[in-house]
Amino acid sequence: MLSVALVGGLHSDARRAAVDRLLATVPGSVALHHDLATAPETGTVARVVRDATGTLSTDDTPLVNDCACCALREDLVPELERLRDSGLTRLAVVELWDSVEPKAMAEVVAAAGLRLTAVITAVDPALVLPYLGNGDDLADAGLAAAATDRRTVADTWARQLEYAPVLAVLDSPEADDEDRALLAQLHPTAHRVPVEGDGLAAAAFAGFDVEAAAAAQHPACALLPQEADASGVATFVWRHHRPFHPGRLYAALEDLTCAAARSRGRFWLADKPDTLLAWDAAGGALCVESAGPWLASLPDAAWEMVPPVRRAAAALDWHPEHGDRCQHLVFTSPGLDRDGLAEVLGSCLLTDAEYAAGREAWQALASDFDTLLEV
Repeated sequence: MLSVALVGGLHSDARRAAVDRLLATVPGSVALHHDLATAPETGTVARVVRDATGTLSTDDTPLVNDCACCALREDLVPELERLRDSGLTRLAVVELWDSVEPKAMAEVVAAAGLRLTAVITAVDPALVLPYLGNGDDLADAGLAAAATDRRTVADTWARQLEYAPVLAVLDSPEADDEDRALLAQLHPTAHRVPVEGDGLAAAAFAGFDVEAAAAAQHPACALLPQEADASGVATFVWRHHRPFHPGRLYAALEDLTCAAARSRGRFWLADKPDTLLAWDAAGGALCVESAGPWLASLPDAAWEMVPPVRRAAAALDWHPEHGDRCQHLVFTSPGLDRDGLAEVLGSCLLTDAEYAAGREAWQALASDFDTLLEV
């Protein structure tokens, strides 16, 4: 039976080395790669199929709706089905193009009924911080997947890194202890395997659960990093059960966003007591989005429609008065100022007097967040 392993990441040299290693160590393996680089000029996406001996075939597939990623989706599944039906391929290694995010491709492969056994992000530890700090638009870097692509290098890299349960780590001579500590703290639950070792082949067949991976990234139940401090890199976890004052938090956003190379989590504003808000920052830019309702704001009957993992996560944060409403923000960076962050965050909470005024008073507070949330 054909197994499918996705190998992605913006670190193209590490990614290619990981794919080459799989082809060399897994008998009956074939790699597929869709090159989106010239799609805007040519109107096509170039597909290359190869094995350990070299190129087996090349072809072009036309753009779909002026979107190179859409063309990839349309072409990838038929190619994988062809390999499956031939019965000659044991492992199809899908080498994702630079800015393609693994989550979307994993869901496409799984929805087609194909056997997805691994999602791997290839990493050069020396490049983790430079890419995480790069706030350039993908379009400016020549890495946009469509004309409407507004992602940045930093947020794309963060999602590529944090979604994959397996990291193929290149033995980079430029990497130091700080680089390796940063990688470990950004994704502490990942299985890190050397690109050059024998463990990568086994990881390609380990299995992958698309639904569990999606839940692990959802702001309501994300597996966020824990407190850590090693080699000059720290992770600070800040939790509280009092709401933020919307005006004071908004005024502090720039300081909080720039305080760490990476920060994420969930939070609640006093004027929006029913809305779970997601915090996602990298490269000096912050994305704030609504992630749906807090469970405490839902009628009891609606809980049966909520996935068990979400209910379990809510139970861990349950407060007798506020339910699952909470502040849970995590900051990771070299040279992190924990005390400074705690002071700024604490100053953004409702004061004792504001808190005592009650929910009706809270909801009357003006909020600049309406602009961010397009309310």
